[in-house]
This record gives sequence, C-alpha cells and structure tokens, in this order.
Amino acid sequence: MSIDVRADLAVRGVRAPTPVRRPAGAGPSDDGHVVLDGQNVTFPINPESPYSVRGGRVWLGNDDTGLSLDVIRRPKFYDLSTIDGVSYERIARLHGKDVLATTVVQTCIRYGEEQRCRFCTIEESLRGGTTIAAKTPAQLAEVAEAAVRLDGVRQMVMTTGTTSGPDRGARNLARCVRAVLAAVPGLPVQVQIEPPADLSVIDDLHDAGAASIGIHVESLDDTVRRRWMPGKGSVSMAEYEAAWDRAVAAFGRNQVSTYLLIGLGEDPDELVAGAATLIARGVYPFVVPFRPMAGTLARRDGVTAPAPSLVRDVSTRVAALLREAGMIGADQKAGCAACGACGVLQAAGG
Repeated sequence: MSIDVRADLAVRGVRAPTPVRRPAGAGPSDDGHVVLDGQNVTFPINPESPYSVRGGRVWLGNDDTGLSLDVIRRPKFYDLSTIDGVSYERIARLHGKDVLATTVVQTCIRYGEEQRCRFCTIEESLRGGTTIAAKTPAQLAEVAEAAVRLDGVRQMVMTTGTTSGPDRGARNLARCVRAVLAAVPGLPVQVQIEPPADLSVIDDLHDAGAASIGIHVESLDDTVRRRWMPGKGSVSMAEYEAAWDRAVAAFGRNQVSTYLLIGLGEDPDELVAGAATLIARGVYPFVVPFRPMAGTLARRDGVTAPAPSLVRDVSTRVAALLREAGMIGADQKAGCAACGACGVLQAAGG
C-alpha cells in the first residue's frame, strides 16, 4: 500500500456510501468504516474527495490506486434491543469489521466551553439521541455477547467521559469489564481513562480483566494542550507520566497506548521526539491525523485537517521508531492501536 495514497485518503477521504459510521462522540474524527486491503480503516466520507470506489477498488480520477476497498455492512446486533427497549446500537457501536466500542459515560465534567477539548463532541451524540447517558455493566455484557455471536466481533474498547471522582471514571469501567468478560470469556478489552488521582485503580482495571489500556494525552506540548484541551490540559505531564509507568508495570510493554494528534500546531520534529520518549517508556504513541467533526469548537472556528504530507512524514518516522523498538500496533491485545483504523501507522509498518 502506498503510504502517500494512504495519508492522502486519511485526510481527503473518499466518495463512498458507508453503512457503519461514527458521526459524533469522544475522539478526533467523524469517519466511515471500511476495510482497505484487508485492514480496518476509517476515512472521512467526503463528497468532494478526488477518490472514489468502483468495482471494489479505490480510484483517483481515472487511475486505479491498486487498493481494494470493502464496505462494512450494518451489523446484525444493531437490530436488537434490551428488554426495556434500548437499541443495542445506542449502547455500543461497531468500529471497523470486528471492534465493538462504547463510551460508558457519555457526559464529561470538562465539556463546558471554557474547558472542552476542541476536537471532541462526546455529548453531541447524546443530545442527538443516538446514544444513552450511561451504559450499565449488564447492558454492555448483553450487547457484547450478541456482537461476538452474530457479527464476529474480536475485541472491545471502553472509554468514558471524565467524572468528578478521583478515579475519573475508572472504577466504573472495571465493573463493566468484569460483566462483559463474565458473558464473553476471553474477549480482549481495552479501557481508556484519564490519569487517575489514585493510581491503584489502574491495577484494578488490570485485575478486572482488561487486556490493554489507553491513557490519552493528545499532545506532549503544554502550549498546545492549554490551547486545545484547557480542562484536560490542567492534568500535568507528571501525572500522565506516573500513570503511564504504573500502567506499563500492570499491563506490560506495548499494552499501553496514548493518542498523539497530528495537526494541532505542534512542531513535527518535537512530536516525533516526544513519541520516541513514549516508546522508551513502553507506551505506544498512536499518531492520528486530527480531522474536525461537525459540532466541535475546532470546526466552528474554521480549523482544518493537516496536510497529507505532514501525516505521511510524522507517521513514517514514528513507525520506524516503533519497528526499531519491536513495538507493533498489531501486537496489542485490544484497542485503538491494535485496530489501527484511525491512523496510518500500520500502513507505514508500525
């Protein structure tokens, strides 16, 4: 797969109908989910993209890029509901062809405009009625069992909006992990949290059965963090470092990851150097192009996605560092880096 084309697609998207999409929520991108040359990939679904799909191939104008593309069909579990009438689709969503993802608590103490992450729309999907505010352990277990049985789901991701307690939502995730694994023994589950005030809850998540963990900082540059994540940026880098180290001790090297977003204004050389420090800690730096979703403060303010050349440059350099360290995303047991769809690291060999 040409990394040039892959980076271009990641930013400019493709003209294709995609039944599986995630139009809002926590995270940096509103994309359609497809399988590109056998890999889970998310693209912006962009009617103005120069890329189209014909005959299961990706075309740039009249040129065949050589890439195959399969649209992911609507999963069967979406058609089911709980006994009290809540659609499974509002509890958890299919990401890629085989990843079940959920935001367990769909509200965040940092969502007021003065604190809100400028790339996030965690509460917009709640306001739009496509999800529910809080998913119970029993609901998640029920949906996970159906998704595995009916649609071949192979891993699960649980994230949460930040809560006011010192655990920042981690203890609730531990309860949810236990319930899911009781229903689907052996399903690899990644949990995603902010650094908790009490680091022992990281051990609790591991003891509950979580296979991997994401502690997402988005940028290592404090100036960028204050501008893009004024609430979350108040969590010091020292707290992140302590949480990463505790997580590596509990989960192991290359089972801990963090997002680093390309396109927030951080110097690319410093971003790559920061990724190298994370790798030395045993933390996988999942570098992903920022793509502004509708409803974000960034989209409101006219911020655009990074240049494809920048995505290619940063991703290939970080991928080389990961290969040198023997840390490959596909070796993670579950989670965003294991899936790899939102970035181009796997296409670049990381």
